[in-house]
Formats: sequence, structure tokens, C-alpha cells
Amino acid sequence: MGKRFVMSTVELRHIITEHLSHIDDASFLKAIKTIIESKVSEGEYKLSDFQKKRIDSARNELKQKKTISHNELQKEIDQWLNTK
Repeated sequence: MGKRFVMSTVELRHIITEHLSHIDDASFLKAIKTIIESKVSEGEYKLSDFQKKRIDSARNELKQKKTISHNELQKEIDQWLNTK
């Protein structure tokens, strides 16, 4: 048997966030939201350093106008998929 890999809370959050960003099933996402809200309501929610850095990064990109609209992104994705 090999060593057991134990992930930190930060690593688990990152993995879950990445997976959630690819799920389009609204009923599943609502169920996850309910679970999360029940846990968050137990106490004050605190952002991790990783989350704070991602928020700061996103705010900086927004200030520097390094963003595009959802529609523009969808067009780029459609164009990319049509060239494959």
C-alpha cells in the first residue's frame, strides 16, 4: 500500500471550485448551494488567503479592463469549437 495523500482544506476548496465551474445542472447546483448555506449559517464565513488573493486578482483585472462579457466569451468558445 502506498502513502495516503491528505489534502488541505485550501486544496479541497480549490478542487471543488474548479469542478463546480464546469457543472451546468441547475438542480444539482441548487442542492450544493443548500448544503453550503446550511454550513455557512452555522457561523461567520471567513475567506481563506487563497480566496482573498483570487478576489483581489479579479478586481485588478476588472480595473484594468482585462475582462470580456459573457456573450463575447461564448462567441470565442463557439468559434474555437467550430474550428476543431
